Amino acid sequence: MLEIAFDDGCRYELSCEYLRVFSPSAEVRGHGPGQEVLQTGKEWVSIDKIEPVGAYAVRLHFDDGHSTGLYSWETFYELGQHQTDYWQAYLNRLTSAGYVRKEPKSD
Repeated sequence: MLEIAFDDGCRYELSCEYLRVFSPSAEVRGHGPGQEVLQTGKEWVSIDKIEPVGAYAVRLHFDDGHSTGLYSWETFYELGQHQTDYWQAYLNRLTSAGYVRKEPKSD
């Protein structure tokens, strides 16, 4: 879980899985509308490292080897604001693709 707080008082808890499947990388989002790549099997992904990129973004290094997306503060804010809708849309896409998501084990 990554918790992020903003100056306007908004605070979001974003799971590693959520951040991974909504990575702003071209590998995930494609190079244009309709080119998104459905991410599966990310139920247990974790973040190994968070690397600052200037003052405007961070690069998240996931333990599955993915590290190509730059998460700007605007991206984090958008992901936080729309978390419920985005997550449900993702679950619907998984179901449509016939993928059965495995719930992560809790500690």
